[in-house]
Amino acid sequence: MDKNTVPAWLRPGTDAITVTLSRAEAFNGVKTNQLVLRAPTVRDMRGAQKLHPDDVEERELALFASLAQVAPADLEQLKLTDYNRLQDAYFRLVSDAATESAAGARPGHAAGA
Repeated sequence: MDKNTVPAWLRPGTDAITVTLSRAEAFNGVKTNQLVLRAPTVRDMRGAQKLHPDDVEERELALFASLAQVAPADLEQLKLTDYNRLQDAYFRLVSDAATESAAGARPGHAAGA
């Protein structure tokens, strides 16, 4: 798949990205088939690094859980294909190209407005 092609299960925004999962799962006790990842901040990255300085996988899991406002244990229950969707969404969210595409999709709106 082309890096710039947006899959049907992904809905990008300027400061967040919505991922539709292949099946509904319980997050914070609520069953849903969608997760919203907000854009990470430097504080988010530093916090995950402090929590798990020697474990890249745990650090990523903690970061994604924070961005989606769910428990890390909730993400651990996901099918691997759905977790891969979260990874793809995250990397699209933090890339400059994704931000420019989301801003360009709204004619008449300046980026960051």
